Amino acid sequence: MPVNRTTRTPSNTTYPKASVFRLPKDKHTDIAMSTPAEYYNSLPPVSKTYGVACLMATAAFYLQLYNPKNIALKYEDVIKRFQVWRVVTNFFFLGPFSFRFAFRLIIIAKYGVSLERGPFDKRTADYLWMLMFGALSLLVMAAIPPLRTPFMGPSLVFMMVYIWGREFPNARISIYGVVSLKGFYLPWAMLALELIFGNPLLPAILGMVAGHLYYFLTVLHPLAGGKYIFKTPLFVHKLVAFWGEGTQVNSPVPRNPQAGVAFRGRSYSLSGTRSTAPSAEQPETNTTIPSEQPNATAGGVAFRGRSYRLDGR
Repeated sequence: MPVNRTTRTPSNTTYPKASVFRLPKDKHTDIAMSTPAEYYNSLPPVSKTYGVACLMATAAFYLQLYNPKNIALKYEDVIKRFQVWRVVTNFFFLGPFSFRFAFRLIIIAKYGVSLERGPFDKRTADYLWMLMFGALSLLVMAAIPPLRTPFMGPSLVFMMVYIWGREFPNARISIYGVVSLKGFYLPWAMLALELIFGNPLLPAILGMVAGHLYYFLTVLHPLAGGKYIFKTPLFVHKLVAFWGEGTQVNSPVPRNPQAGVAFRGRSYSLSGTRSTAPSAEQPETNTTIPSEQPNATAGGVAFRGRSYRLDGR
């Protein structure tokens, strides 16, 4: 079963100062890469897949292979024209090549990777479910016309920043070497930068709301004494197992269901030679006794169940 996060509290460790594009050094991020291929292969699977998908979507737009209007979120086209792909494709377009696009891609490469290597280490399915829950929450909020934006990818990226700030509240962050603050205030600093750069604030605010909703259900509510009911669905574990990337130490999906047990059921002893006689303290009418132990060389469990003695000895 998934790990109950009620036993974990947010990290209170103080980290060295780091710029807005550089995370504090630790055993996960301080990796010397000699080639871009080694750096790419070292990235965790979910963040790597999402970042590459966003880069390919922008590159295809730059090559004029498609029109962004065909992948934007429009509920009228989804409902009336059955263009259901719009509810998924809108999360992969972060805008054309620009400083804004590079800024968002760096957030995925730094803060998204840091989450997957840190709090979600060996919990690939839980991290994937976090992004899926964020996407579903953003789609529900986008159903309200004043909150609707054609592309929800920037909001999903901002959700990563918000959750990172809650997971590493005491990490020291330096923004362009001018302002030094704790990781808890990083989302608000990013929101101020969006305002300074003249970018719309709605996608960032929606991402913060989705991130706070996820963090409340998985950490704050259980820590306050509430019941932990927000578990990663089984189909997400099966998807990660089918994908074959990443690890999930608490996955309920067995790696090989056919291994270990050959047969389970009832065994019947036809002669009393292999069964131990009942003790003197047991009633004579009690004919149920443990069955014979399986052969150690059998490589698994041969029989497991009840045995019945027919001769009465």
